[in-house]
Amino acid sequence: MKNKATVSIYSITSGLHDEAAVKSVSDEFLGSIFGTGTEAAPGEEPYIWKGADFSEFGTADLNIIYIRTGGAEGIFKSLLPDMLAAGTDYFTLLASGKSNSLAASLEILSYLRQNGLKGEVLHGSPEYIRSRIEVLKQIAAARATLSGAAIGIIGKPSDWLIASGYDTEAMLRKLGVATQEILMDELLEAFKEERSKMVNSVPDAGAAPEVRASLPDATRIYLALKKVVEENEISALTLRCFDLLGTVHNTGCYALAKLNAEGIPSSCEGDVPALLSMMVAHALTGRTGFQANPARIDTETGEILFAHCTIPFDMVDEYNYDTHFESGIGVGIHGHFPEGPVTVFKLSGSLDRAFIAEGELFRNQYEANLCRTQVWLRLAPDDARYFLTDPIGNHHIIIPGHHGTLLREFVRGALVVDY
Repeated sequence: MKNKATVSIYSITSGLHDEAAVKSVSDEFLGSIFGTGTEAAPGEEPYIWKGADFSEFGTADLNIIYIRTGGAEGIFKSLLPDMLAAGTDYFTLLASGKSNSLAASLEILSYLRQNGLKGEVLHGSPEYIRSRIEVLKQIAAARATLSGAAIGIIGKPSDWLIASGYDTEAMLRKLGVATQEILMDELLEAFKEERSKMVNSVPDAGAAPEVRASLPDATRIYLALKKVVEENEISALTLRCFDLLGTVHNTGCYALAKLNAEGIPSSCEGDVPALLSMMVAHALTGRTGFQANPARIDTETGEILFAHCTIPFDMVDEYNYDTHFESGIGVGIHGHFPEGPVTVFKLSGSLDRAFIAEGELFRNQYEANLCRTQVWLRLAPDDARYFLTDPIGNHHIIIPGHHGTLLREFVRGALVVDY
C-alpha cells in the first residue's frame, strides 16, 4: 500500500489585483496552513508549489488549486479543458477569506457542478484545512494504489451469484482497475506441478485427522495461486473455488486466507464486487477485509450474524482448521475475530452504489451448520434493515475499526457514486 501522496499547489490570480498586495495575503494564508510556505511538517511529504504554471497539472496524486482572488473564474474556465485532458475528475479548490477568494471559488465550483463535474472548496480555519487535506491525501494515495491494478478472475463467478455482476468499463474508468480472465485450467496445471514437490509441514492448528490429511493439498492450492499471481502480474484475484471440490477434492479457503493476510486481496466464489470492496478498503485503510455473508438478522436490535470459511489469518487472534462447511471436505478456517469496532462495506459491481455502516463486533460463536468463522455484529437498526430491503448481493466486507467517514469520502471523491 502506498502510504503518502504527492501534493502540488497551483494558483490562479486575476490581473485586476495588485500582485504585491495579493502576495502578502497569500504568504500569510499559506503560512498559517503549511507552516513556512510550502515546507512540510517533519515526516511528511513536501507540498510542491507550482504557482500559475499548470503545465504539470495532474501529475501529482493531489492537485490543489488556490484561487487567490476574485475575477479568477474566467481563467479557471480557460484552463479547464487541459485539466480534464490530464485526467482530473475531482477539483480541490483552496480559498482564503480575503481578496474575494471564496466568492470566486464558489462560482467555479457551481460551474463545475453545472457541467457534471465534482469538487470542493477548502475554506475555514487552518486546522480544518490541514485536516481536510490529510483526508484528501489519504484518498489520493488509495486511488494511486488502485490505478493500474489488475485483478485476475480465475474461472467464472459462481452460478448462484446472480446479482453480483460487474462492469469492467466502469471499474477501469472510475478506479483504474483492469480485469483479466484466467482459465481454471491454468490454476489446475500449477496445482499439478506443486503436487510433484514436497510440501513443507503446515501446523495443523488442532485439526481433526481428516482435515490434517487435506492440509498438504490446501497448501498446494495456495502455492499454485501464488504462481498464477506472479505469472499473470495481477495484484488481486477472485476464484471460482467450488470447482476445486470436484477437480482436486479440496477447497481454496486456506489459500485465500493466506493470500489476504499477505496483502493480496482475494475473494472466493468469483465475486468481483466483493473483491473490489476488499481492494478499496485495503488501499484506504491498510486493513485486510473479511468476506462474509449474513446468516441471521434482527432488525429490531441491529444484530447480524456473519459467517464464512476464509477469514484472513492476520484478522484473527487465534484459529483452527475445520472442513469447508458446504462440502464437508478440504480446509476451512474457524477464526476468533477480536471484538471491537468494525465497518461493513460493499460496492456494487457497476460502481453506482455503496453500503457503508459502522458497528461493533460483540461475539464470536461456533455452530456446525454454518460457515466456520461466525461473528455477531451490532449495527444501527436502519443499517440492518438494508440487508432485508435493498442489499448489494449477499457477500459484504467486514473491516476492523471504524472507517465510515473515510470510505464515504472515497466513494464520493473518487466519483464512484453520489453518496
